[in-house]
Amino acid sequence: MAEYEACIIGLRAGIERKIKSLEVYRDFALVIYQLRGEWETSDYKLINYRRLVLGLVEEFDDITFNYLPRDENQMADALATLASIIKVNRQEDVKPIQMSICEAPSYCYNIEEEERDDHPWYQDILRYVRNREYPNQIIENDKRMLRRLACDYV
Repeated sequence: MAEYEACIIGLRAGIERKIKSLEVYRDFALVIYQLRGEWETSDYKLINYRRLVLGLVEEFDDITFNYLPRDENQMADALATLASIIKVNRQEDVKPIQMSICEAPSYCYNIEEEERDDHPWYQDILRYVRNREYPNQIIENDKRMLRRLACDYV
């Protein structure tokens, strides 16, 4: 039911924004194949949800439902994480999010930048393990993190 509810929310958002052509991607095969008409909807709890979705579909000129396996759905996971940490005021327009694809994971870039100062990336951990010293001007939260990391090093 939650998958149908999420689909309904998305379709209503598209209708509010007067979108006429829409591609829907979900990682729940049951809902996608039922909406495509490839699978029968036999669960009585889902029949009304499907009927509601198909009514909303009529508002679009062109709509397709696509199954996207969960392991290929990293963008949705990233956007869900982003949505959970950003507070948006309903009266404000949300600015578009600009994304780019990097050649290497971002942590690799970060490590390369740290190594330019002639110290390895684990320098702060090593100093803490050897001497119980923290880097200069470190905040309390980072001190806790450093202590946790140091527990795994010998």
